[in-house]
Amino acid sequence: MDTEALKKSLLTKFVEVTQDRLQAIQLGVLELEKPDGARAAENVARELHTMKGESRMLGLPAIGQVAHASEDLLKAWTEKKVDARTATDLLLHACDAVSDLLEDTVGAKEGTPASTELVQKLTSLAGTPVPPLKPPPSAPRPLKARPSAPVVAPPSAPSLPPPPAPPPSAPPPRASSHTPAPQVGDGHHEEAVEKKAAADRSIRVNVELLDSVGLLAGDLLVESARSELRGHELQGLFERFSRLGDSLVRVTHQSPLAPEQRQRIDLLESDLSLLRDDAFRFVRHHSDGLNTLNTSLTQLADHVAEARLVPLSTVFDAFPRAVRELANSQGKRIELHIENTSAGVDRSMVSDVRDALIHLIRNAVDHGIEPPDLRETYGKTETGLISLKARADGDMLAVEVEDDGRGIDPNVLRQSAIRKGVLTAAQAAALNEREATELIFKAGFSTKEQVSEVSGRGVGMDVVKRKVEALGGSVAVTSRIGRSTTVALRLPQSLALMRVLLIRLGDDVYGMPAADVEAVARFSPADRLEVFGALAVMHRGKPIAFTALGPLLGLNGGPRFEKPPCVVVRFGEERAALVVDGFVDEREVAVKPIGGDFVKGAPFVAGSAALEDGRIAVLLHVPDIMAEIRKLSRPVEAQASKRLKVLLVDDSPIARATESALVRALGHEVEEAQDGEDAWDRMQRAPAFDLILTDVQMPRLDGFALTRRLKNDARTQHLPVVILSSLASPEDKRRGLDAGADAYLVKGELGVESLALAIDRLT
Repeated sequence: MDTEALKKSLLTKFVEVTQDRLQAIQLGVLELEKPDGARAAENVARELHTMKGESRMLGLPAIGQVAHASEDLLKAWTEKKVDARTATDLLLHACDAVSDLLEDTVGAKEGTPASTELVQKLTSLAGTPVPPLKPPPSAPRPLKARPSAPVVAPPSAPSLPPPPAPPPSAPPPRASSHTPAPQVGDGHHEEAVEKKAAADRSIRVNVELLDSVGLLAGDLLVESARSELRGHELQGLFERFSRLGDSLVRVTHQSPLAPEQRQRIDLLESDLSLLRDDAFRFVRHHSDGLNTLNTSLTQLADHVAEARLVPLSTVFDAFPRAVRELANSQGKRIELHIENTSAGVDRSMVSDVRDALIHLIRNAVDHGIEPPDLRETYGKTETGLISLKARADGDMLAVEVEDDGRGIDPNVLRQSAIRKGVLTAAQAAALNEREATELIFKAGFSTKEQVSEVSGRGVGMDVVKRKVEALGGSVAVTSRIGRSTTVALRLPQSLALMRVLLIRLGDDVYGMPAADVEAVARFSPADRLEVFGALAVMHRGKPIAFTALGPLLGLNGGPRFEKPPCVVVRFGEERAALVVDGFVDEREVAVKPIGGDFVKGAPFVAGSAALEDGRIAVLLHVPDIMAEIRKLSRPVEAQASKRLKVLLVDDSPIARATESALVRALGHEVEEAQDGEDAWDRMQRAPAFDLILTDVQMPRLDGFALTRRLKNDARTQHLPVVILSSLASPEDKRRGLDAGADAYLVKGELGVESLALAIDRLT
């Protein structure tokens, strides 16, 4: 290799390694503002010093100058000459400057006005002279040496391609002033050695090549299954030949033959026996070989899938700085805690996962975390906390973003939806807390009246939901008003290879991601019930939708047996039992995109997979299926068979308005009372009510006392009484039932479905 080619190769490697090193430096710099920042400063100093040496050796002095000035500022911070916030801001700007210089070859050699100004600012604060731009005379020497020279570098200089940290036996120059030499037993040094060893065992591979190898591994698995099928067919043929030979032998033994003919028949029988033994020995060896091949191909597919995974640190590492800068722009103090960055995600999903998490974190900073003075008023610490956690859950990846901010108030969402025309007042009132909270996923919905650079356009959470569901995942939100909000994402770890349950609809085979399948079962007619005119079955103590998958997909079919086979699928907190015609197998398949305009973009379709018998299995998209089931089984207004007259008792005008709208949404007539005494007076004047809904905590006469009065009066003792209360403890519920209430509903869990079920049961 000539000098220019070697130099170009080394420069390319330097750019790749330096980009990774800049990310590590930024993460370390962000730790300077924390109490244990001194240890992080040691790591940052090592990275800066290595980057300085590498850039000067390759004739990129401007990068080395910025790194040198950053070292000086870092040393000034360790000596308490510069405050942590100022040092952090400037060192982050230095990382940006180096990133810009990596894209500007001329600037990396001669410097730019921006890099020169930054170096002067860094050295001015550090109280040190500006480092010279001209590299040492010995810097170009590695480029003129033999090709092996950059690999076997002198002890005082880092080798190329560079490790994340210098070797322990070769402390870099000026270690006493800039880079503390690692001590024996230093955990960080040992970690650096482990990273170096890992780097020596890894190479960069084009992701398109991995995609191709993954698809090839999947195709080989299918071909292996086909070979196994052909092996069974071959064994069947040999068995038929064996039976035919035995029949011929029996016929000859039963026929009168001359001794000479009998001798020839005996020889033929012996040859037939040997042929049969050889044939079955071949089948056995062939089967053993296929089993070994199938095991090896399965391992190959697993290794390819693992090779496609990249650690979530590639996504998470950019967030601490982003959170810091966004919080500073809003005058907030926020810490970001990240857990388990080693969890893997498919390389093809990284961009979508990053986009979804960016929206979630921006929402947590902008909507969730309160300003410091408001947090202090609420009895919280001035510094807000955002936690980003990831963990592997079987073949799925679970990611949670949690903040300790103001939480999500369903009433605020309802009012905003009404104000923006997203819902009518009756529709908003009919939503329970979970349904109201999920309004944040509606396109164009936002609780902010003013559009800012961060939020207010109503596209953030909508994007999260679309991207996650497009990947075959789900989103769930839980919140405690004034305390916290948690958004949980559940995603497949790999899109190339997927474990699926193969089901049969008629003569066709379909696949469902095994991660979305909760159970397979058979439900008898006794297990079925009707909810709002839609069929349901009891599964693990809860009613779930019961739907024939064939008609749902626009195909023929339906339950053809008294206890048809069903697949219980889950999506977030929702469950449904899907009737199918049978089960085929559960296996790992190579997922391929659907080809052809007639299927591409069709609902319910996520991809396809080839089967060993030559058929193509269509892989179904469970989120689409659940959305269709939700649409078909959605309750409608005025479904009650009888229009009831209901007395609603609550001292809160807002609660009365909300609860009245719920009851009216079910088609009933409502009369309101302000407290227990008011309700009792109305009952004395006109007791013609069919149902009483009452709050507990009210002035003059509370709900428990009102219930006791009603149940002790002969005229009203048979009148159903339902307590609606925010008190949800078992003791409160027991007190309500002891008072004679026929049902006890918690306001936080109240929705049109739960209220309708209670009214239907009591009336």
